[in-house]
Amino acid sequence: MGDRSAPEAKGGRSAQLKHTGLRPGWTTGACATAATTAAYTALLTGEFPDPVTITLPKGQTPAFALAAEELTDAYAMAGIVKDAGDDPDVTHGALVRVTVRRLPVGAGVVFRAGPGVGTITRPGLPLPVGEPAVNPVPRRMMRDHVTEVAARHGGSGDVEITVSVDHGEEIARSTWNPRLGILGGLSILGTTGIVVPYSCSAWIDSIRRGVDVARAAGRTHVAGCTGSTSEKAVVAEYGLPEDALLDMGDFAGAVLKYVRRHPVDRLTVCGGFAKLSKLAAGHLDLHSARSQVDKGFLAELARRGGADEALAAEVAESNTGLAALQLCTAAGVPLGDLVATAARDEALAVLRGAPVAVDVICIDRAGTVVGRSAVAAGRGPAT
Repeated sequence: MGDRSAPEAKGGRSAQLKHTGLRPGWTTGACATAATTAAYTALLTGEFPDPVTITLPKGQTPAFALAAEELTDAYAMAGIVKDAGDDPDVTHGALVRVTVRRLPVGAGVVFRAGPGVGTITRPGLPLPVGEPAVNPVPRRMMRDHVTEVAARHGGSGDVEITVSVDHGEEIARSTWNPRLGILGGLSILGTTGIVVPYSCSAWIDSIRRGVDVARAAGRTHVAGCTGSTSEKAVVAEYGLPEDALLDMGDFAGAVLKYVRRHPVDRLTVCGGFAKLSKLAAGHLDLHSARSQVDKGFLAELARRGGADEALAAEVAESNTGLAALQLCTAAGVPLGDLVATAARDEALAVLRGAPVAVDVICIDRAGTVVGRSAVAAGRGPAT
């Protein structure tokens, strides 16, 4: 489905992916957007586009074949089978269905959770309690494509979008959704629309190649980023070129250990607050299957930042890292900075005195900086 070719680059995210030889795939959010586009087009024109082409946040225009379609006077439904590429994604092969119904003019776009899509039941996630678990970026993608289809075919753009995933409730039992209070099924996810595949050995090898490319290009400042949103934050902060960006994903330890042996003057680590709280707590593999956010550790950091026992107890019992951060922000406790500083110190410990200065930037899901450390260098001989 679609053009999977990555742009040529000497370094950075696209070069790392090309070096792995792994095939990328599409997120559930991209599949839902394609299904929405096809269903709304059929509702307005009587015909389903097949394949249906969408535009992803970074400008790629993949085409998706329809696996299911249904058209009545009241609604249109289109289904897309998710292809996760070479990533071991539990949703690979799942059928993502979207049903679109017209709403009165002025009603806007309303999202509903169909069978197999979860509902938010606890605070601390990027959506309010009671909302379907369709994340903000996929929502924006679907709204944008509804607007485009409406403009092209004379619709008002006021629709109800119901997203379903066949067997989604069963699949969700293999995810962290139930523990996070997302009940009834899966989340519809994705910030770029593309699933970047992670084979541990291949991706770690690509990280090493990225460091080598940056050093060969004379870069003295590189950044290890957990994903595309953190890459954007680092570029906005420091103006680093593409070949100074390392897509470390969850493999923070791989970056630190290789930079220890192949130093650069400065390393910035940037990522989501929750992921970097794991690094702060001493985890070098940040994948959710291998490390979790330690709310007790966050509570202890909050105490160091001036939190009283009542607030520390709330942090320890919070649903997510984001919820803990929100509690502390409201109380004036700089938990983001404390996590960034602890993560920097953990990075320096792994570097074992290598001549590398380190700083850490924590961001939220929107890419806003919510914590940062000062720049510091380790002491003692490198090993």
